Amino acid sequence: MLQGWIQIGLTLLIVAAITPIFGRYIARVFLEQRTWLDPILNPVEGLLYSLVGVPTKENMTGWQYARAILYSNIVMGLLIFFILINQGWLPLNPTKIGAPTWDTALHTTISFITNTNQQHYSGETYLSYGSQIWGIGYHMFTSAATGLAVGIAFIRGLTGRPLGNFYVDLIRAITRILLPICIVGAIVLMAAGVPETLAGPVVFPTLEDSNINQAIARGPVAHFEIIKQLGENGGGFFAINSAHPFENPNPLTNLIEIVAMLSIPTSLIYTYGLFANNRKQAWLVYGMVSVLFLTFVIVNAVGEYNGNSAVNGILGSTQPNLEGKEVRFGWAQSALFATATTGTMTGAVNSMHDSFMPNGGFVTLSNMFLQIIWGGQGTGTAYLFAYLILAVFATGLMVGRTPEFLGRKIEKREVVLASFLILLVHPIAIMIPAGITLAFPEQLTGISNPGFHGFAQVIYEYASAAANNGSGLEGLGDSQPSPIAIATGAKTTVTALWWNLSTCFSLLAGRYIPVIGLLLLADSLSRKQQVPFNVGTLRTDTGLFTGVTAGVILILGALTFFPVLAFGPIGEAFYMGMGHGALGMGH
Repeated sequence: MLQGWIQIGLTLLIVAAITPIFGRYIARVFLEQRTWLDPILNPVEGLLYSLVGVPTKENMTGWQYARAILYSNIVMGLLIFFILINQGWLPLNPTKIGAPTWDTALHTTISFITNTNQQHYSGETYLSYGSQIWGIGYHMFTSAATGLAVGIAFIRGLTGRPLGNFYVDLIRAITRILLPICIVGAIVLMAAGVPETLAGPVVFPTLEDSNINQAIARGPVAHFEIIKQLGENGGGFFAINSAHPFENPNPLTNLIEIVAMLSIPTSLIYTYGLFANNRKQAWLVYGMVSVLFLTFVIVNAVGEYNGNSAVNGILGSTQPNLEGKEVRFGWAQSALFATATTGTMTGAVNSMHDSFMPNGGFVTLSNMFLQIIWGGQGTGTAYLFAYLILAVFATGLMVGRTPEFLGRKIEKREVVLASFLILLVHPIAIMIPAGITLAFPEQLTGISNPGFHGFAQVIYEYASAAANNGSGLEGLGDSQPSPIAIATGAKTTVTALWWNLSTCFSLLAGRYIPVIGLLLLADSLSRKQQVPFNVGTLRTDTGLFTGVTAGVILILGALTFFPVLAFGPIGEAFYMGMGHGALGMGH
């Protein structure tokens, strides 16, 4: 037990140590200050700007920034859809894999351009190397850079600066941050045992019968894996994602992947402190989110360490819950990975979330409901400060002071936009399609578990899509149907079609409506005249206000999603407490 807790503690200490270093570097990149990469990248970026015709000094309004995101994402979406539909005749297809169905291709396209990477297919059997590299891998960079650009634009507006230029931010996010780290990270992962090859599967005779062969899939995995984690993408090269020994072979690669997924969202809070010239507030906010995150890690880890009471009763002793987990990671690293991947909206998995105890279901769902512990690539930081704006408004009303944030008045427009983002869009993107699905369980869902856990499976799928996370409890009929099922018109084709199309609604609504709202909110704040601090100003860089903000986050989250949690993991926990086993897969 002690060893597991030490592993968790050391991992989080490494992330905390990286935060100010990486946060300072990100700030220098987007404040256009000198960095050590300038001699190499300035000419490269200049060439890119001239090729795409970007006026580098032209700042955009909120609507212009949002339109640039939408236009570029439409073009990139058409590109990936074309690649997927035509992968059968495109190069780098050693196993001659044909095209997926149109609805799986559409879902995959939308999933990857929205930085969600929710997968309704098995990567090694349904995608060619070309699709993985040109389609999936390319969009892992651009979607992550888009989210990071939105986060930086929001921080600029929050601190009274112009929002900047989306195309410049997109290019700098890739060339200065994502690409250099991924080059180094891919080399390290290769050295640690992750393959990187364009050769086809390896065929061996089986041990049981030398006349029967087994094909072992491989591919260009190392470079794919590092951008998957660093960019908070989460989509697996293989079906079982980072539980696969070729994606995540040992504790060292597991450590690298956890640190990679946490590094940008944690560091962006420090970056905000440098933009605002208020590192005190940045550390207070960082501490608040750290406490929430650590609490969730403990809740999840305790549940996995204590295991299933029904199993423990049979064994006569307390045993960790190792169902659905890789022995090389154990209960501690599995619990930490699950909390980090749903907290950062990465969505990668090194264990099966469906097999976690109710504690784990509560934590993973809560992370995706709140979206700020630590939140999505760039957008999570923006959501976090949208909560601060709501806290400023609520506190100002309670104490009779004018609501201000960083010397800028918080008025009706800002409150409406922040409330719309926090209280309306996300629940609508989850609850409406989930309600329709649960109303027709036999026809639409393909749920593999009854009762509380089956309910949680459906809610999780839409929460994952709306939060742009991409992980799943699985056990649903959402996988790409087999050629035989398609030819015979089997029921699985209907359920797969429903899941593909209904989650597309959640993917699009959960990504683009909040992004537009965040940019408009930032634009509104950037145009406000700064008011000098006086005796009546409500300071936001105090421990008291930070505590109030934490209360606002938890209250709003509880009011919105507690009924769902009660019918899901909380209900399952009570069910188990009455002497029943867990309802997850395999029980």
